Amino acid sequence: METGLRGKNVLVPGASSGIGLAIARALAAEGANVVLAARRGDLVRAEAARLESAVGIGIDLTDGGAPAALVDAAVGAFGPIDVLILNSGGPPPGGAADVSDEQALAAVHQLLLQHMRLTSLVLPGMRERGWGRIVAVGSSGVQQPLPNLALSNIGRAGLAGYLKTLAAEVAKDGVTVNMVLPGRIDTDRVGSLDAAAAKRTGRSPEETRAASEASIPAGRYGKPEEFAAVVAFLASGPASYVTGEQIRCDGGLVRSY
Repeated sequence: METGLRGKNVLVPGASSGIGLAIARALAAEGANVVLAARRGDLVRAEAARLESAVGIGIDLTDGGAPAALVDAAVGAFGPIDVLILNSGGPPPGGAADVSDEQALAAVHQLLLQHMRLTSLVLPGMRERGWGRIVAVGSSGVQQPLPNLALSNIGRAGLAGYLKTLAAEVAKDGVTVNMVLPGRIDTDRVGSLDAAAAKRTGRSPEETRAASEASIPAGRYGKPEEFAAVVAFLASGPASYVTGEQIRCDGGLVRSY
């Protein structure tokens, strides 16, 4: 399939490892110009150097002026952004009963507000040019809230509501807005959550992972590359009639339709 991504300019935050890095690699493989961004600037610069047309930018998007600074740097590198990936790390685990105001605000800032700011900076140009793709990395917790991940459930549910509303507003302008929901993808983040669950339950990390894999119909954790392939399709030209959707990539973990 011809994706139509060659020469398109892509911004991928959270691209130093895991899902974000896999997405950057997948889009670069399709010929896109990719800006990789993350707090760990040395890592994204090293990863960008391995790709055909990419730059790495070290930045902390939780800083107030960081989204604007990142977009300015990305535009300076390749030109206006055609594809925006919304991706960030997750907040720490914990139950809902113990969430403080400060923790809730931090989660909303990390998982919703910084993504809204990035979107507001690139969306006018996409609408003017009549072409754009916004693809958010969510969580299966958007559709089936995950135990002991209250902060993630709160922040990502807010992002889902924002994106669904936005999708209807910009569809006629040639801009699609979608969300891909990972289940248990084999990343450092999932490994740390498994380690925390093992400590909490008194089981070994190996036992914890085995029990988690047993709950997935596919019988295993997903690979970051498998998730990135779904994102790459949604970012492509042929996906022009898919918008406002939440698409799961979870091996069948969530049982509902």
